[in-house]
Amino acid sequence: MQLIFDRIAICCLVGALLASSSASAQETPKGEIIKYTFDQSKIFPGTTREVSIYIPKQYDPAKPACVYVNQDGVQYKAPEVFDALISKGEMPITIGVFVTPGIVKPTSDQALPRFNRSFEYDGLGDGYARFLLDELLPNVETKTTADGRAIKLSKDGNDRAIGGASSGAICAFTAAWERPDAFRRVFSAIGTYVGLRGGQNYSTLIRKYEPKPLRVFLEDGSNDLNIYGGDWWMANQAMERSLIFAGYEVTHVWGEGGHNGEHATKLFPDAMRWLWKDWPAGIKSGKGSPQIQEILIPGEDWKLVGEGYQFTEGPAVNAKGQVFFNDVGTGKTFQVTSEGTVKEFLSDSKKGDGQAFGPDGRLYANAGTTSQVLAWDAQGNSSVIADGFRGNDLVVAHNGGIYATNPGWNGTDPSKIYYINPKGEKTVVDTGLRFSNGVCMSPDQSLLYVADSRTHWVYSYQIQADGSLAHKQKYFHLHVPDTAEDSGADGVRCDRYGRVWVATRLGLQVCDQPGRVNCIIPTPNGKVSNLTFGGENFDVLYCTCGDRVYSRKVKVKGANGWDVPNKPGNPRL
Repeated sequence: MQLIFDRIAICCLVGALLASSSASAQETPKGEIIKYTFDQSKIFPGTTREVSIYIPKQYDPAKPACVYVNQDGVQYKAPEVFDALISKGEMPITIGVFVTPGIVKPTSDQALPRFNRSFEYDGLGDGYARFLLDELLPNVETKTTADGRAIKLSKDGNDRAIGGASSGAICAFTAAWERPDAFRRVFSAIGTYVGLRGGQNYSTLIRKYEPKPLRVFLEDGSNDLNIYGGDWWMANQAMERSLIFAGYEVTHVWGEGGHNGEHATKLFPDAMRWLWKDWPAGIKSGKGSPQIQEILIPGEDWKLVGEGYQFTEGPAVNAKGQVFFNDVGTGKTFQVTSEGTVKEFLSDSKKGDGQAFGPDGRLYANAGTTSQVLAWDAQGNSSVIADGFRGNDLVVAHNGGIYATNPGWNGTDPSKIYYINPKGEKTVVDTGLRFSNGVCMSPDQSLLYVADSRTHWVYSYQIQADGSLAHKQKYFHLHVPDTAEDSGADGVRCDRYGRVWVATRLGLQVCDQPGRVNCIIPTPNGKVSNLTFGGENFDVLYCTCGDRVYSRKVKVKGANGWDVPNKPGNPRL
């Protein structure tokens, strides 16, 4: 009889638990799903894609919601996961945007669509981030819920996460990498960080770039793909090791699965908890590589020196550490005062471009209007040093000799490098570069470095006693963005330790003396044409960046052509 009562009690207990579980499930507020087709992209013209918007029950349009964007549409049972986590307070109130890759519909039933998935997802660059930020998310905010609530999304990157699987994962990482101001939390499942459209480069670039404020969750399995594009399993582990090396906040869950979403679906709730932990506390950048730490000061960021120019170029520094730069578009030259303000130095620079101070204290500049090299004194009076060519950039040595680049502006004239000796006699000392641009000398003034903008090279020459050049080599190997055909290398400067700083499309690429890029430092607006080291101790980096000029205090000091040559130590190999 007692056994019967025990069984009845157990059955009642199980029934109560099931009822409680059922009631709990019913009590979890369910979000709303809005589905529609988006076919208005100008970034990916002609494409059509499906969009699903998840709006949590708790959402109040009075406060813009956090955002999660997922590639390849709805995955990982995300709406149900969000319902549960938001209800328990384990993630903030978050609107989910689930979007499929674009297709270009065929012109007839006898033709295939154009499938944009690899093009949109696998390539590096900011195209997909711009699509989300400039087109899709603003379009999402034009929708309303069934009960008439407007959709308002937070614009703060700390309030935004992005994720996906396979190509969708690298797409998510790329969007955050390119625009950490807009996305700072990344969920990556079976990520395609392999050689399809340049993804294999991330494990290298992460180690070299100044770190960005990102938090990254990685998932993969040991039986993932190993095909013509690469080894997914090894590539994901390489990503993790690179992120750790550069000081990022990263975690991972490795399994034994293949190229599917089973493992990611199981761990997705925990991944969301980790990505959103401590919110709304901000995500901080890591310390970066030892090479980054050698040159950048923690907590020192870029400062705006001036803005509103047409195109800034030719930053140059005198012996007092005072910096001058040109606004090529208006034909003016400006000086940065010791107080950090900007004042006009020349109202008519003759379209001055690249320039540098000489040992005599004069400012030597390539004058585009007159096709001359002019020397300006402190009162703004000019003297003609050389004529007959329109120079791009120049450097003046301690002995007064000048090297100037002439790119071959019209595309038919050959690119040339001129040497102007202290007597004012000019000689062509090299030809053959596609577009010779920035130029500087090594700290000991034994080598000349010239940037070729239309390649990924900075050339190295040995300077001879008579000023001629010898032993020309394609020496410094620069990184090229996926969206360009060349590095766009422009201004070049050396620091006193022998590093070579090159202004490129990716930002400042800092090379060691053997010619290898150690660091990449982006500027705030993503542009940079030239640089110099200014300030009393020549330890403030000044960069001309399109319509703006920025500065940043650094740990290193610049080497100046007008100064006494100094021999740096041997590079580390």
